[in-house]
Amino acid sequence: MSLGNCPRCGKLFAKGFKNMCPNCIKDIELEYEKCLKFLREEKTATIQEVSDATEVSIKQITKFIKEGRISVADNPNMMYPCEICGVLIYENNMCDSCRNHLTKAFTNKAREGSHSQGTQDSQSNPKKGGAYGAVDKFRNS
Repeated sequence: MSLGNCPRCGKLFAKGFKNMCPNCIKDIELEYEKCLKFLREEKTATIQEVSDATEVSIKQITKFIKEGRISVADNPNMMYPCEICGVLIYENNMCDSCRNHLTKAFTNKAREGSHSQGTQDSQSNPKKGGAYGAVDKFRNS
């Protein structure tokens, strides 16, 4: 049995199946129940309305959605923010626009990588080339 600090509260606990202390797991389950109860009564609620009514963070509600615990199909207005630009989306981690920009950036980087100059730059400075360079270029623009 190994010990670790809970990433949520920082307390020391015996690690088991979950990477969180039992108290935080209980708290998250209570938050989930609050959200579920509210959504049963208000099926058309937005993520902001659920957060305001239940005092559960949007980040935690988003985790519930991504884990499949809260269904977007049953609650049509439950959209969560794109991880890059913050636009509200129904599925995945990023909106179509950000996905298209990222795809173009990867394609352009791949083309640059096929040239000898691009390859030398990537080898001499790993932050300049590769997938991370494309992501950083996208985030800075």
